[in-house]
Amino acid sequence: MIIDHPLLGPRDSSEFTYMGDAALIDRPDPEAEDAAQAFYEYAYLRDNPAGWHRELWFHEAGDRSWLVVTRNTLTHEISNVELARDVARSRGRSA
Repeated sequence: MIIDHPLLGPRDSSEFTYMGDAALIDRPDPEAEDAAQAFYEYAYLRDNPAGWHRELWFHEAGDRSWLVVTRNTLTHEISNVELARDVARSRGRSA
């Protein structure tokens, strides 16, 4: 599988480590009234979709960047690759 890194161009997926659902970018607010329940769900409850899914990938054998990869889990087709910091910033989160 080839991941088209936004800064470095096409790279083999063996350079990367899959780190889970891209929803992990949206950490719960620790000051919220329901923080304990929100962090439980954040840490332990995961979807395992068949089809298109946004995932976090870490470029471990490269520039050590974090990417959000939109990938079909059935075919491994990749439709989009973004820097995770840009995704976090667009959602008003610090990266």
